[in-house]
Amino acid sequence: MKEALRLALTAFEDKKAFDIVLLDISKVASFASYFLMCSGDSSRQIQAIADEVEKKLKENGIRPNHVEGYRHAEWILMDYVDIVVHVFSKSARAYYDLERLWRDGKRLDAQKVLNAKTRKTPASARR
Repeated sequence: MKEALRLALTAFEDKKAFDIVLLDISKVASFASYFLMCSGDSSRQIQAIADEVEKKLKENGIRPNHVEGYRHAEWILMDYVDIVVHVFSKSARAYYDLERLWRDGKRLDAQKVLNAKTRKTPASARR
């Protein structure tokens, strides 16, 4: 799951997303563990961010369970079961204000997750 978060954050960074927020909602929601949110400046950028998230996760065998809002690109929601990715326009983000609605979730340092190295088991330990 941490690798999926890192990949999605890399996609955000690659497509110049801004106002990135990572919330651990595992203690307050039963349907997911994390909300990963960002904003884009235009519908084209919002779609490009969502496309890049989907591409990077798909390359690692992770596919969304459901995607909503792609066509209008005001708020694209990508459901990866444990992780729900939200890509907003500035106006939709301000209007829906998920950070306030989910304020009981724990805000995590997205930059720290992005920079974290994935731990791989050494070949000698796998034998």
